[in-house]
Amino acid sequence: MLLLGLAACVLPLAARAEASDLQARYAQLRDTLKPDANGNTLVIESSEQPDRLTGDVLAILDHPFAQVKAGLKSPAQWCDVLILPFNTKYCHAVDGPDGPALLLRIGRKFDQPLDRTYKLLLSWRNVATSPDFFESRMEAGDGPMGTRDYRIRLSAMPIGDNRTFVRLTYSYGFGLSGRLAMQTYLGTVGAGKVGFSVQGRDAQGQPEYIRGVRGAIERTAMRYYLAIDAYVDSLKAPPGQQVERRIQGWFAAADRYPRQLREMDQPTYVAMKRGEVERQQKLIE
Repeated sequence: MLLLGLAACVLPLAARAEASDLQARYAQLRDTLKPDANGNTLVIESSEQPDRLTGDVLAILDHPFAQVKAGLKSPAQWCDVLILPFNTKYCHAVDGPDGPALLLRIGRKFDQPLDRTYKLLLSWRNVATSPDFFESRMEAGDGPMGTRDYRIRLSAMPIGDNRTFVRLTYSYGFGLSGRLAMQTYLGTVGAGKVGFSVQGRDAQGQPEYIRGVRGAIERTAMRYYLAIDAYVDSLKAPPGQQVERRIQGWFAAADRYPRQLREMDQPTYVAMKRGEVERQQKLIE
């Protein structure tokens, strides 16, 4: 459990509030957090405001806190995480205008030249780190297709010796052009796709999952969460085997949720990601 007395000694005031909030969420969910059919112990939440979408994954990772914290303490490590989902085409740690940053290229699901992708510069910072809590944040003012104010936040605390409770929050803002782009997506390639929140049951008693923009942001948040899990798990392997382990591990984890996350077959994904991981080793403006 989180030792607030110790955390208070080493965390700034704002970080102490975040640590307390994470502890409260764990206490709230502890009795209801159970492994799903695929063995993942998590809750996915989403919200829609007039100009912002937010997706949250609250989960228990089967990795020690020290391993999770050490594995996610630098921008370069986060690039190794963020490259795993289908539509991240490139990520490289750079010096941004305000400090460390991640230079991303976001594209379509298939293999794609970088000059046909969207550039996203995410500032990166460790908000807090202590023996019992850490939090990293990534933010970007501008995004593709009328989106803006991107925020990725991961906070974590130990629960026992070998498990970690995490909260991953992914959100972005949008204006009129961004809303129109989302409506186009939902009316074409996104039609029929669902998220993870259960809104009810059909006549046969089967779950009816949330759709629309909240379904979309839940899918993205889940992809990032699975990337974190796959990356931290890969650190157990010898260095020369880690990249392949996390590529294979991410696909296997995502493919266990075919209705929400299946986009392509394994050989296509693995070949694409091997090339993209190799490409991201060099700085490409």
